[in-house]
Amino acid sequence: MIKRSLNIYVCLVGLSMFFCFSCKKLINIPEPITTTTTTKIFSNDSQASSAMAGVFTQLINGIDGASQGHSGFSTGLSTLLGSLCADELTYYNQGPGWYIYNTNKLLVEDSYSYTIWVTTYNSIYGANDIIEGIQASTSSKLTASVRTRLTGEAKFVRAFSYFYLVNFFGDVPLALTVDFNKTGNMTRIPKAEVYKQIIKDLIDAKSALGADFASSKTGERIRPNKWAATALLARTYLYTGAYAEAAAQATEVIAQSGLFQLKTDLNDVFLMNSTEAIWQLQQNPSFEPHRNATPEAYTLLPNIATVGEYPFRISDQLNPVFELKDKRKTDWQMSRVVNGKTLYYPYKYKIGMDNSTVGNITEYYMVLRLAEQYLIRAEASVLGSSQLDLAIADLNVIRHRAGLDDLPATLSRDEVIAAIEKERRAELFAEWGHRWFDLKRTGRAHDVLSVIPIKQPWRGDYQLLFPIPPSEILNNHNLSQNPVY
Repeated sequence: MIKRSLNIYVCLVGLSMFFCFSCKKLINIPEPITTTTTTKIFSNDSQASSAMAGVFTQLINGIDGASQGHSGFSTGLSTLLGSLCADELTYYNQGPGWYIYNTNKLLVEDSYSYTIWVTTYNSIYGANDIIEGIQASTSSKLTASVRTRLTGEAKFVRAFSYFYLVNFFGDVPLALTVDFNKTGNMTRIPKAEVYKQIIKDLIDAKSALGADFASSKTGERIRPNKWAATALLARTYLYTGAYAEAAAQATEVIAQSGLFQLKTDLNDVFLMNSTEAIWQLQQNPSFEPHRNATPEAYTLLPNIATVGEYPFRISDQLNPVFELKDKRKTDWQMSRVVNGKTLYYPYKYKIGMDNSTVGNITEYYMVLRLAEQYLIRAEASVLGSSQLDLAIADLNVIRHRAGLDDLPATLSRDEVIAAIEKERRAELFAEWGHRWFDLKRTGRAHDVLSVIPIKQPWRGDYQLLFPIPPSEILNNHNLSQNPVY
């Protein structure tokens, strides 16, 4: 597992260095014997920063460097697979590929789960490379402030990547070094232990990173800062049941009103450097075929040239969630009449296959945004301390922005919990697998998914975890497969 993935990482970082906006020349990373860390790359601030920029470029460009919406966990694949496995998107074709996720009839040998596995580990190895390279460097030209910042960014990326690994696969190997002599035969460890490492990395990153966006040089929101680490920490605490901590971290982010505000116009939320953005990924507008479109929008937005139904549409289960006056239905969905039936498609991003151009970027790929923090705090307030009034107030902030009436203060605890689920569905639909992860972590997946017509007959709850790629097990006999597969 480690050696092959490491070779892919080396190639990807070389490519991403070449295309990265902040790089001035190609930095070659030779294949190592026991580690990718080289003294040369971490000999000064500029080269070390370029290496870290390469890691971020890899995140947006995925496994094949083409920025397709299905080429990496962070280029739209988490959204596509999560939305199909849950109840958000419907795939029009009953052939192989996406359809097995839509029907929850996963195959062990499927390439998409393999892509999730490989690209997340590539990002982890890239982060480990930065951490170890900085630790090993004795160069006086690599300054203390840059060492601290880059290490913080790398730990954030490692935590971010592991968050998606454990939510797709469950127990996974915890690789904290690029030395495949140490990691090549690792076993899977319980996801609770992985979460502990995620939390540790995020706490370290929060301490190491600045509180503004100066690290991107242009002041854009494309490099994680202290608040990105805090936001992801809030989510992680929520997922692990540490509700008081989740509420506290979300409150810290929400309190930064000088940096973050909810956009009043929903059409502005996903624009580049939106005030709602806590962290975004910047695509390269010269890359074909997507150009200035985000990789996810390039895949999801309907193409005018397509006759009939476009592949991915909003499911019949999701549409009824939106109330009559909900602007999230009118502003974040587009419709198309096919054979007399009105079909709806995600429209949070406005630039897709039809209208993408070279240059002139107006949208970046949104990863973390402020609205989620209100929803995290609302849920944590109910589950942690039964503060229903605080939860309702946070939900009403989100509802008010969507053009909806406030929820009454008389709701019961169960009604508030149901309202939180509903608002998360309406606000975060078709974003980063939120709904899929929510159903699993709240224990609602079986009851909700097993009755959906397209998913019947329900084969079993074992498919709430993706299969470990068989090729990885073949290369590392210490790896075990998830049950039943």
